[in-house]
Amino acid sequence: MRTGKSDISGWLVRPAGRHLWAVPVTVLAVCAAHAARVTPSGGMDNAIVVRAARTWLAGGSPYDDPHFLYLPSAVLAAVPQALLPGAVLRVLVPCAVTALLALAWACALRLHRVPLGSRLACLGLTGLAAGFAPFGHLVRLGNWTVTATVALPLCLLLASRGRWTAAGAVVGAAVALKPLLAPLLLLFLFAGRWRALAAAALVPALASAAAALAMPDPAGFFTRTLPFLLHGDDGFVRLYEASPAAVLPRLGVPQGLAQGLAAAAACAGVLCALRRWRRADPGPLRLAETGAGLMLSAFLVSRPSYDHYLLVVLPLLLAGLPYAGSVARGVWFWIALVPQVPGLTWPWLESERRRAFRDAFTLCVLAVTVARQSRPRVPVLGGRVPSGRTPEPAKAPATPF
Repeated sequence: MRTGKSDISGWLVRPAGRHLWAVPVTVLAVCAAHAARVTPSGGMDNAIVVRAARTWLAGGSPYDDPHFLYLPSAVLAAVPQALLPGAVLRVLVPCAVTALLALAWACALRLHRVPLGSRLACLGLTGLAAGFAPFGHLVRLGNWTVTATVALPLCLLLASRGRWTAAGAVVGAAVALKPLLAPLLLLFLFAGRWRALAAAALVPALASAAAALAMPDPAGFFTRTLPFLLHGDDGFVRLYEASPAAVLPRLGVPQGLAQGLAAAAACAGVLCALRRWRRADPGPLRLAETGAGLMLSAFLVSRPSYDHYLLVVLPLLLAGLPYAGSVARGVWFWIALVPQVPGLTWPWLESERRRAFRDAFTLCVLAVTVARQSRPRVPVLGGRVPSGRTPEPAKAPATPF
């Protein structure tokens, strides 16, 4: 087995040097400053949650706004923001979102045992911020998807170190803020980690139940939000949804058939994630690819499903680049990301209202690429495995790579 000293793996994990870190720091600062300049009140999506908190503080129901798609616990979490003036939020929120995205990348790197001072750490963060359009979209919107973006790699990092109950609590806290990571409960089911599963389920349930008691409409999430999530009955929102269930009807496919195809694809993705988990090879790819597969499967069928949801899984997959056999080593991973390159104009898809077709392409190709990882194979750290030889599992050294 070759360890990759002569291939790209060794180059990626070498120290980047202090001068090189000026590039991602500059890119992140520019991204946050631009968002603060062009978006009032900390972003359109964050403003929805803050407005819901202010409505509750004024004695109203946060679920009067059909675009408030969060559990009651998110209302209380947004109260500190509701007490701040808009001028402060305008600067604070983009900076906080940018910092959390950088933290998510750091957690993904540590899951894959890649040093935080490596070239991959530096160049990968630069690529995410400057070369992946949903990064800038998320910073400008201030969407709480960023909580899931941090929680997923952090959860898997804890699980990789045997701290499954803490991992479940992290997922539960993220779900309490935004229910995006709910599909990850299947990972604890696959692993038979019942305490972690209980923590992931009980934390948001207890937090939301306690918060609902303080709401004028305690059942608002179930009577108003869930029907919206299940049917997506919003003409404006539908134009930006990336799931096949929303995109295919725009191409003339009957709504029922589109939903059926999306549900079938999601079920197939879950089965592939289960197969990937049962292929119990050593190393962090098992956790990363199973978790990413579950989330992508959910995005295929969920309503709504936006481009910035891709940031939940992309750091996890990109950080696995030093490992032979990882998703990021395949050409289809990079082809899937091409539509998300900022400034790249696509014929017939120039309109902002048609970018959902590009997002759907990325989502579907990425989901298939991750699902293909369920095929029997033993990943090796570094270079290719010589033909005709079966490698022995590599043990991670004290200092990675």
